[in-house]
Amino acid sequence: MNVYLTVKALHIMSSVLLVGTGFGSAFYLFFANRTRSVPVIASVSKLVVRADWWFTTPAVIFQPLSGMWLAHAAGWPWSSTWLVAAAALYVVAGVCWLPVVWLQLQLTRMAGLALAAGATELPPRYWQFARRWEWLGYPAFLAMVAVYLLMVFKPA
Repeated sequence: MNVYLTVKALHIMSSVLLVGTGFGSAFYLFFANRTRSVPVIASVSKLVVRADWWFTTPAVIFQPLSGMWLAHAAGWPWSSTWLVAAAALYVVAGVCWLPVVWLQLQLTRMAGLALAAGATELPPRYWQFARRWEWLGYPAFLAMVAVYLLMVFKPA
């Protein structure tokens, strides 16, 4: 079996897991928040955190490692414009994602405490954090879409 093609297939699959899990998790928590239902939000936010640990985090680690290996194996110079741009955009997404992970943990904790207390509303701090979480997701998602385009088209 060709090692390059195997790593490339794993790289593509992990990119799908990374972006797909991120987008799917964001979709579900975004709409769970619109219900304003403490039980719904507590349940969904817990699953979003779990998905990030199980799927997103390993993909976040594997992507640059496999990407650098593939670029090296294919003979692409590290100074290639598309590689530099993709790496920079990946860093932008990561700079957005790290606070998102922290915010998700806080949102899950607040929703869980509210649920345990039998509260029918979440505290104002929850909604402040939810807005930050949402707004950090937009540039991260757009950066990853741009990385996909660079990977596929490899512009000079």
